[in-house]
Amino acid sequence: MVSNMVSMYERIGIVCGEIPEGRVATYGQIALLCKKPGNSRQVGYALKYGLAGEKGRAAAHRVVNSRGILSGAASFETFDRQKILLEQEGVEVAWTVKGWQVDLKRFGWKNTLEEAVALEERFKKPDDGQ
Repeated sequence: MVSNMVSMYERIGIVCGEIPEGRVATYGQIALLCKKPGNSRQVGYALKYGLAGEKGRAAAHRVVNSRGILSGAASFETFDRQKILLEQEGVEVAWTVKGWQVDLKRFGWKNTLEEAVALEERFKKPDDGQ
């Protein structure tokens, strides 16, 4: 049986590519938009190892944990690269006892239902004419 849907890793790349500049999304939010709620660790794995494709890696700096903590340091060439990239986009990052943190209420991506539906359409493989 051939699936008419792109892989989970391809989905992660698609969703990460839609996170607007100056906004962040959580690993759980990405998993939910990929139709795999509860698979936030798989999102982190895909981003860390570059499995989400070029577009996904480009936006990996916009993905934080559920508390807004920058937890992707192992995915970047230096420990503070994610922070620097976010600040360049206007996202304020503050030091807390738990690490560098973003205010999700202020900088979190609040995707719309329309965006979620459009993403679901993009997850379908194009008809190959067969």
